[in-house]
Order: sequence, then C-alpha cells, then structure tokens
Amino acid sequence: MTPRDALIADLTALILEATEKAPVAPPLSPEEAIFGTGTRLALDSLDALQVSMALQRRYGVRLTDSKDTRRILACVGNLADHLLQKHA
Repeated sequence: MTPRDALIADLTALILEATEKAPVAPPLSPEEAIFGTGTRLALDSLDALQVSMALQRRYGVRLTDSKDTRRILACVGNLADHLLQKHA
C-alpha cells in the first residue's frame, strides 16, 4: 500500500465519521465525486464544514479559499493529493 493509498483510506474513514454516513459498497474510488445529490454519499455544504473541521483537527490543515475548497473536496483523491503536497 502506497502512502497515498493509506491516506485515502484514512480520509475516507474520517469523512464517513465526520458526516455520520455509513460505509458504501463497493468502497469509494479515489476519483469518485462525494458531494451533490447525484453521488453515493450525497454530501452537502454542512457536511463540507464538518469535514473541514475534522481535517483541521487531525491534520492541522485549514481550507480557506472556497474555490480551492470545492476542488479539493470534490473527491477523496483530490483531498489526499492536497494533503500530500502540503506535507511534502
């Protein structure tokens, strides 16, 4: 398992915990959209706030720019890549 794969697994668990969603089967792919009514998790803006707060607590990362935040939180893969760049 690569560091990115491990981070994706951790982030998926963090997102499910922060938003109180049940795990989905099959598991989310790293590039699968997680926000919006047409997605399996159907996360909304309140969920985005909860995920942002959980990220700040666990990783010390703040997502402040709304345009960047939307792109970063679009899928777990984007979020993992952002964290790996921040901590590289």
